[in-house]
Amino acid sequence: MSSKATSGFWKFDFQQSPVRDSGRTDAARADSASGLIKRDSPGTNTSPIKIGRSAAWRYGISLLFVTAAFVCTLLIQRFFPYPFLFLFFAAVMASAWFGRTSGGMFAVLVSTILVDYYFVRPYKSFAINATDVTYFAGFVACAIVASWVSASQRKSEEALEEARDELEIRVAERTADLKKSNADLRRTMDEHEQAQQALRQTQSELAHLSRALTMGELTSSIAHEINQPLTAVVAHGHACAGWLSADPPEIEKARQTVNRIIQDGTRAGHVLGRIRALFSKQAHSSDWLDINEVILELTVFLRDEANRQRVILTADLAPDLPRLRGDRVQLQQVVLNLMMNALDAMRSMPGDRRELTVRSRHEGPDGIRVSVEDSGVGLTPEVERKIFDPFFTTKSQGIGMGLSISRSIIEAHNGKLWAAARADGGAAFQFTLPLSGPNENQ
Repeated sequence: MSSKATSGFWKFDFQQSPVRDSGRTDAARADSASGLIKRDSPGTNTSPIKIGRSAAWRYGISLLFVTAAFVCTLLIQRFFPYPFLFLFFAAVMASAWFGRTSGGMFAVLVSTILVDYYFVRPYKSFAINATDVTYFAGFVACAIVASWVSASQRKSEEALEEARDELEIRVAERTADLKKSNADLRRTMDEHEQAQQALRQTQSELAHLSRALTMGELTSSIAHEINQPLTAVVAHGHACAGWLSADPPEIEKARQTVNRIIQDGTRAGHVLGRIRALFSKQAHSSDWLDINEVILELTVFLRDEANRQRVILTADLAPDLPRLRGDRVQLQQVVLNLMMNALDAMRSMPGDRRELTVRSRHEGPDGIRVSVEDSGVGLTPEVERKIFDPFFTTKSQGIGMGLSISRSIIEAHNGKLWAAARADGGAAFQFTLPLSGPNENQ
């Protein structure tokens, strides 16, 4: 086989175009693998000088590996009957690993020339003996495969390394985002908690203000209630003095009079205690109470005011109601607010139509219903929808917080408060309470 024919048969196109590897050229990848230059970021345009230098380095390293294999093969060739070509395979694989595909194929070309010229008969000629064609063809094929495998393995390893680096970057970015989101969430939760505390403080202040305003309207009734036991104490004191001045002294009647003085003084102390409780800003504790007693105490408070307004005040109370657990002062505030609103609603009504009725009834097996009914101006549908909204009021001097606070108190006791117009005129405000107190299960 002639040299010309051989060179024509084993002709390869070693011109290699840059292969995309995460946006980098072969030159950038080769230099990155050797650690001589930094990796190009995706989309970076490599200058012609840099491309030329990297190409020269690839072909130079390939030529170095092939030369080393050639020298070693010449030294050990005399010990083998057939050409010992395995060092060329190692040179091709090393060239493909460091020089990528173009470097590996260049090593294949140089190795093929050297093997053909020095190790395939006839020696020092590019002609190939017919008996060695198969052996030579196998060498070339194995060299090409070794080059391709080595270059592919390096490319896969770099792709894996870049994917790992990119994953680490994304994880770091995501971790930073999560930390920032977590910090924002904690800040939002802190702001929400502060707003809740401020709201609770404001509600407490408004509840206290509502009680103060309500008690201000009841000054005359409170004075009347205090005056009654004190007047009785003075009268009984004079009577006791008279019984003791008799000759002989009426000891038994004086003792009875003293007992009455003690009872009236105790009654005056209870009245003062209830007034202080209504004005108190401190938190109240739940206790077992009789709702009928709460209603009766308030009817006594309002009796004088009702008489001045010529209102018939009636307490229609179920006699066998069980005791329930709740905050006595808060429930007094609710009933008192509803009764005062009823009195205000009847100011413009004729005198013979002013009636205020407070009822208590059973609400199922484990509840109590209280209703405050008046014969006043009634409720329009629009007012009925808004009557419990904060700062909504139909009074010229009202602040619009009484009913809103009353509903909050009832709901805190696990109850329900609502209003409705009566069919025969006026309005009815009703609330239900369970026998168990707030946040309790009996």
